[in-house]
Amino acid sequence: MTIRDINVFPVWEGWRNYLIVKVDTDEGLYGIGEGGLTWRELAVLETINSLKPLLIGQDATRIEHLWQVMFRSGFFPGERTLSSAISAIDIALWDIQGKAFGVPVYRLLGGRCRDRVVCYPHCDSSTTDGLVENAKKAVTDGWKFIRFHLPSDGDVLEPSRAVRRAIQACAAVREAVGDDIELLLDVHTRLDPADAITLCRAVEPYRLYFVEDPLRSENTASYHQLRRHVAVPLGVGEHYASKWEFRELIEHDLINYARVDVCLVGGLTEAKKVAGWCETHYINLAPHNPLGPVSAAACLHLDLAAPNFGVQELPRKPGAMSDVFPVQVEWKDGYLLPPDRPGLGVEFDEDAARKHPYQPGQTPMLHREDGAFTNW
Repeated sequence: MTIRDINVFPVWEGWRNYLIVKVDTDEGLYGIGEGGLTWRELAVLETINSLKPLLIGQDATRIEHLWQVMFRSGFFPGERTLSSAISAIDIALWDIQGKAFGVPVYRLLGGRCRDRVVCYPHCDSSTTDGLVENAKKAVTDGWKFIRFHLPSDGDVLEPSRAVRRAIQACAAVREAVGDDIELLLDVHTRLDPADAITLCRAVEPYRLYFVEDPLRSENTASYHQLRRHVAVPLGVGEHYASKWEFRELIEHDLINYARVDVCLVGGLTEAKKVAGWCETHYINLAPHNPLGPVSAAACLHLDLAAPNFGVQELPRKPGAMSDVFPVQVEWKDGYLLPPDRPGLGVEFDEDAARKHPYQPGQTPMLHREDGAFTNW
């Protein structure tokens, strides 16, 4: 079974684009994947097009071999744009493999380690009162986890003020939802070590499941300083584009949860390697998933097959863009359920996708009160 064609569909969802890849084979089977470099989709699209000559006519079942060819054939090591392109193609190849054998992808990854996958939604609000109401509603809807951001004042983020407000938010949400609901605070790489230490120490009484990405991601060595000073669990890794970027955090036991992004790290092929490495250090997976139905499905299959799974990010219940994705994974009472359909278990309508063409967009931007740029 050889690869006949690869096509890319940038699809506008309403406030962001999804980058969907379709890989066709000479036997009529096709697979879909998704790339994860939000707001840089066109760069990934052109990278996928540059990989096509390497892939057309190749055996679609040689997934590991094709991963190596894509990652290493340009001589210079891959980074986020290339890894996002590889991720999309790799996920599509796993989808094809599942369809070829007539089984869900998780069966190919070793079979189910669990019967369902617990998830957390996004419950942000510009005020603490609004956050509390959103959290209470999420619990009523069946979610078992609540996640919210380090707050900002519109497009201004002053660290000390943001830290004080985040501490107040953790206290208010914990009081509102009780002790049986898990809380996650996403700092979104917005703080330097001194402020992150202050925050992480102060929220310990509220028993957070983890604090997510408290520091900028470029220098993983900075987590040595943070880890020496804080006891709160840390979830890190959504920016990382290969197993090598996870190396220091794993080998030095600097994190408790790996925020691996299947659509950025190199697909299911690379994510499984990160998961296995994490297992040797008792680090659980908490996959990053801010994207569309294909990403959600790929994460679900990884989560089902990984023994060291913690929680899955799922910003909202499945069902968005049902015209483009008429069949999606199933959610019930805070959990994603195992699909029994072959492959990823998601269907894709090309004609519908073309009715949602790409629209230029830009990440929200924050700044300090003095005008200095800071991370969103």
